[in-house]
Amino acid sequence: MHIVTHSLINEINTTAWNKLLTDNNPFMRHEFLNGLEECDCAIAETGWQPAHIAAYTNNLKSELLGVMPCYIKNNSYGEYIFDWSWADAHYRNGLDYYPKLTNAAPFTPATGERWLIAKDNTSYSSEEISTALINAALKFTDEHNFSGLHCLFLNEEQYTFLGEKQFLQRVSNQFHWRNQSYQSFDDFLAKMSSKKRKNIKRERRRVKESNIDYQWLTGSELNLSTANTIHQFYQRTINYYGARPYLNHAFFEYLVEHFSEQTLILFAKFEDKVIAGGLYFKSDDCLYGRYWGALDNFHSVHFETCYYQAIEWCIAHGYARFEAGAQGEHKLARGLEPNTTYSAHWISHPQFRVAIDDFLDQEKQHIAEYSNSLQAHSPFKTDDNEPV
Repeated sequence: MHIVTHSLINEINTTAWNKLLTDNNPFMRHEFLNGLEECDCAIAETGWQPAHIAAYTNNLKSELLGVMPCYIKNNSYGEYIFDWSWADAHYRNGLDYYPKLTNAAPFTPATGERWLIAKDNTSYSSEEISTALINAALKFTDEHNFSGLHCLFLNEEQYTFLGEKQFLQRVSNQFHWRNQSYQSFDDFLAKMSSKKRKNIKRERRRVKESNIDYQWLTGSELNLSTANTIHQFYQRTINYYGARPYLNHAFFEYLVEHFSEQTLILFAKFEDKVIAGGLYFKSDDCLYGRYWGALDNFHSVHFETCYYQAIEWCIAHGYARFEAGAQGEHKLARGLEPNTTYSAHWISHPQFRVAIDDFLDQEKQHIAEYSNSLQAHSPFKTDDNEPV
């Protein structure tokens, strides 16, 4: 097996890369990751220097067996798995935490495969390819004296695999909506408690009574004008919260020109004027909400744009789930339930490895207690006999 570390993703064949995908996850597609590099979002200057690890049968011109998108990080921005305290502890003890190596889809807190492998080849097993990629990443980490290797938002299978490789394991919480074979939005509401159902109906009614209409756009319906509009909403939200603008205008244009089939834009309109919008992506069975923005604080438009329209879209298109991004306890009352997300970490310094492992054990207990408390506030009926 021939292992290569690529400094640019376009050094790897697009078709060969995408052939390894099993669920058409948009954030692991070659085009999406390449766009982040081409548009100067995921580059060394932003703290995301590409160092993608690829496994071939013999050489660069032979069969691609596996890929692992990795980035040399000199900060922790855009990861959504927070390790600032780990960095601070390193520095207080005279050690460098940065640079580190991160295996992730940049700026994207969405679960998926964090490395891709050719499952139908006859030369190597899936486990052999996975082991080769992980070992190569660890070797790269050691050779460059990085503080560690971090694999973020793994699926459960790869999380378990890394646990068996003695990686430290970390869990966190997000809120996801799951389709219980709903036939309509009302069918979904019927599963909820009376109080929560009435609240959602009230919020949706306020939007409708304000004469606000919604329009989904995707594929050929997207153009540079829609890209410009949704970028403006993105920028307004970033400015409002004082956050970092990870994505630039060029990337939004790239999406409509090169990634339109898996990109969806939702616009809210009042008298033909676009007043709010949301940026979404889709796989074969999951809708991902990423960013939203509005011209003003219109009553209930946030909930309609970020949750209800997306849930309705998933029901209409037979999608299994909807992931609305990181954090947000207010999502629970809108029908999105707690879901465990996974990351795995290799810490190079032996003493810090022990200390962080102890921290993660305590953190897991707190998260388990938090999850249990959330379940006690589930918006869904616990008694099938509860009156409508």
